[in-house]
Amino acid sequence: MADLSSFDVVSQVDMQEVKNAVEQTVKEIRQRFDFKDSKTELTLKEKEKELVIVSDDDYKLNAVLEILKAKFVKRNVSLKALTYGTVEQALGGTVRQTITLQSGIAADKAKLIGQAIRDGKFKAQSQIQGDQVRVQSKSKDELQAVMALLKQKDFGIDLQFTNYR
Repeated sequence: MADLSSFDVVSQVDMQEVKNAVEQTVKEIRQRFDFKDSKTELTLKEKEKELVIVSDDDYKLNAVLEILKAKFVKRNVSLKALTYGTVEQALGGTVRQTITLQSGIAADKAKLIGQAIRDGKFKAQSQIQGDQVRVQSKSKDELQAVMALLKQKDFGIDLQFTNYR
């Protein structure tokens, strides 16, 4: 039992990269002519891991989203880590949308990951530990095969593999 190898499957975003992307987006919005005299705002709530976009209308809101997505892609922040809220009416005839940044793997997704590992008939065990999944095996080759399988499957979330030993 002492010679088991393991890795953790996690889902998290680099908040510094998110901050940089948001700052670049705000800078571009200030410089663009089509946003001149508009009430467009982009606010990052780090503790709640939320982005709030307020704009004049749906068209400008979608334009801000496209700019933001492009900045995220440039900074290697996965777009799968974003959960979009509904567009709602705000004060002064503006519209607001809240985007939640994903952190951790939800229990139902963790069960799907464990099921995929069992269905793959690997000699590896998976266990859910809070908001991550630990995979253990005696063979490092088995662990790499599990990683390859999980990269191929789409669970609707961005997966990273950490703590490989």
